[in-house]
Amino acid sequence: MTATVTLPAGGLASLSGTLDENFRYLAERLGVKVQARGDTVALDGDEGAVRRAERVLDGLGKLVASGYSVGKDEFRTAVRVLEEDPEADLVHFFTDSTIPEAVKRVLVPRNLKQRLFIQTVVKNDIVFAIGPAGTGKTYLAVAMAAAALAERRVRRIVLTRPAVEAGEKLGFLPGDLVEKVNPYLRPVYDALYDILGYEKVSRHLERGIIEIAPLAFMRGRTLNDSFILLDEAQNTTPEQMKMFLTRMGFHSKVVITGDVTQIDLPGDRVSGLVQARQILAPMNGIAFVDFTKEDVVRHRLVEQVVAAYERFEEQRRKGEA
Repeated sequence: MTATVTLPAGGLASLSGTLDENFRYLAERLGVKVQARGDTVALDGDEGAVRRAERVLDGLGKLVASGYSVGKDEFRTAVRVLEEDPEADLVHFFTDSTIPEAVKRVLVPRNLKQRLFIQTVVKNDIVFAIGPAGTGKTYLAVAMAAAALAERRVRRIVLTRPAVEAGEKLGFLPGDLVEKVNPYLRPVYDALYDILGYEKVSRHLERGIIEIAPLAFMRGRTLNDSFILLDEAQNTTPEQMKMFLTRMGFHSKVVITGDVTQIDLPGDRVSGLVQARQILAPMNGIAFVDFTKEDVVRHRLVEQVVAAYERFEEQRRKGEA
């Protein structure tokens, strides 16, 4: 099937990318031929792939015409979104008014599940995000916390995680418990630095506006006017999860992230994250967002590396059978 898409004035320069990298990505990802001439783009390939490519270019063209800046990340996000839902409205996806403006300034959701997570955090006071690494759970939660702080909806951010590794394995390290656990909080620090910048994060840490601490340090506290994030929640015990959830004070929001396939607790211990779902799922104001491996957002080369290893392992298993 062949089709053509007419882009708005200046749309070709915006959408094609540096040395046509966006069009090459579109061709490789959807299996279509892409040829541009003037403001017209010709598409050729399987009917379903051509229709999807049409919607990508048409939707992004409308955004460009409205003054929206479309770069490489936005282009690739558009392709992924339409792979998930061929009927998705790209204009609405990128301009969704339910997403706080402060969030839009630092990131764009990379797929439909990420947008759902952001919307869910906006609407609910307690949100559980459960799924594999690479889905953006922690990064999005930190971005939502930073946005809430920037818009003065909260007065501080509290980031915590269980210190499962802070037993004998860390006993040889110098410093107190916080210093021992800091290496395991590094993903949270990285997200903060990426979103707010090193200097602002350092100032907020000094003033206590941002607090990063092991879960054990939450006991006995009540956290008002706070955005509270519990990361790696699959490694909490039921007692720790109950303790954490009851720290929530007035005008606060809580996000709990974890991957139930990566539980490091001793074999006879129940994960507080697993149990919390059984107990809390029916409650209003508490929501659960489930990410899957299809929601993982990776660099293109990382995707190819993972796929190559999966093929290798599959061939090896067949050879051993």
